[in-house]
Amino acid sequence: MNRSSCLDRERDIMTAKALPNSIQILLPEGETRSLAGGRSLQEIAAEVQPHHAAPIIAAIVDHELHELTAIVEAPATVQFLDLTLKEGRRIYRRSLTFLFITAAFELFPDAAIKVEHSLGKGLYCEIDKSPLLSAGDVAAIEQRMRQLVEADLPLRKRRAALAEAEQIFRHQGFEDKVALLEDWPKDYINLYGIDGMEDTLYGYQVPRTGMLDIFELRFYPPGLVLRFPDENDPSRLAPFTDQKKLFGIFREAGQWGTVLGFDTVGAMNRLIREGQGSEVIRIAEALHEKKISQIADLISEQGQAVRLILVAGPSSSGKTTFAQRLRTQLQVNGLRPLPVSIDDYFIDRRDTPLDEFNKPDYEHIAAIDLALFNKQLLELIAGEEVEVPVYNFTTGEREKSGRIMRLEENQPLIIEGIHGLNEALTPAIPRHNKIKIYISALTALNIDRHTRIHTTDTRLLRRIVRDAQFRGNSALDTIRLWPSVRRGEERHIFCLQEEADIMFNSALVYELAVLKKQAESLLNQIDRNQPEYIDARRLLSFLSFFLPLDPCAVPANSLLSEFIGESCYHEPSLPR
Repeated sequence: MNRSSCLDRERDIMTAKALPNSIQILLPEGETRSLAGGRSLQEIAAEVQPHHAAPIIAAIVDHELHELTAIVEAPATVQFLDLTLKEGRRIYRRSLTFLFITAAFELFPDAAIKVEHSLGKGLYCEIDKSPLLSAGDVAAIEQRMRQLVEADLPLRKRRAALAEAEQIFRHQGFEDKVALLEDWPKDYINLYGIDGMEDTLYGYQVPRTGMLDIFELRFYPPGLVLRFPDENDPSRLAPFTDQKKLFGIFREAGQWGTVLGFDTVGAMNRLIREGQGSEVIRIAEALHEKKISQIADLISEQGQAVRLILVAGPSSSGKTTFAQRLRTQLQVNGLRPLPVSIDDYFIDRRDTPLDEFNKPDYEHIAAIDLALFNKQLLELIAGEEVEVPVYNFTTGEREKSGRIMRLEENQPLIIEGIHGLNEALTPAIPRHNKIKIYISALTALNIDRHTRIHTTDTRLLRRIVRDAQFRGNSALDTIRLWPSVRRGEERHIFCLQEEADIMFNSALVYELAVLKKQAESLLNQIDRNQPEYIDARRLLSFLSFFLPLDPCAVPANSLLSEFIGESCYHEPSLPR
């Protein structure tokens, strides 16, 4: 049962009259139970755990997310979140990361611990120490983590004044956290502690270490991968899939951080405060331009063999602007590529395949008229004239465009769309005639060394801002649609990442500082009675870490301009 369905039922229950001295528990199977209040959520969770297929991690109380240590008074309505639900998994992973940091810090107090990025359904981390991290070190950290789990210690939470927190962070060598406190939006910060070590990962945690028993550390030189429970079966670890090409792009992102001179939000805020924000933008944009130019050179070196350049990536990764900028760089190299939009080959909306929820699945490859698409590709490659269609997003039908295309010498096709990595999209074209490019926003920026910025959150914020301007969708609409988008990405894009010939990181280290004001305004419009309110509050808390940057400083050809407006390229098409 998905979280949205559960919360919809919760709304229905809230309209019914509850008993005056009890709390109403919404059970996963749709039933309710009245229980006495005035107790911690952890105590109540113990009574209803048999109704859940996975361990309970947190709870929603009257539309607000709460840790299990919270005391709930009657009257109230409670929905418990277990590991089958997104927010439950988020809290578990954050808590497990804190457990890892605690164990690593205890064993190697002089080492620099950095939580980097997702990898193979886990979390890649590095420990900068001398001698270098070894398989034996990783095994020792895992052993210490399991000892802490066996001891079932409390994750103690307390509110600390900023001056005290600064002193604690300095003593532990966490200068990156000290830098973030300089622009902290409150006069206090919540600290969590395990066995004497205190830290914050800026979000809720589980109450005890004994709840964190499903994990593994995998040595992955030069670092390690912290492995999490499987989303589909939380009783076991998610399968590990090695992603060497993606890992290489993340490593490149780290090198970009070195070029910029910072890799955390606190350090960037300091530059913005000192008036160097425009310089940060210029350097970040120059790095993009240099990388796109290098990709154009690689393609040009292959000469006439390349007939198709396929650009794929998840939602809001910046595919459209990247394709335009790549086209410009190829023109500099003497090529004259022509763009073809996969969107124009969508089948009529009424014929779109349905997903498991009986709703149109626009991300499915069967939503494209593959026969017509490949027929026209072959005709173009053969030098014939072709009238390419145009898709009318208002009527939901494909129409004649009157646009005649014909390829000449030095004219490859640039094709942009989510299925570009899938051989099923272009089976009629030999593989050696295609270059496949994967693009995603893999930010090199961390909140601090222990707290990464989720790529998914960056893309969601891009889409919230873009869709409000160009597609008439509210932030509520975009967040509500996001789970469906993510399912499509998991099924049709991420599984094919390693098929790419070239990968491009579309993240701009400064972009969240630019998106901040527009996104905050849109997120604040979501009513607390909506299930999406929890995501909105989480994103608002996340954005509060950033000092704002003026969007006017963003160049018109930037990938970010595709989302904030004023792009020198055409604006995004209307929604399906």
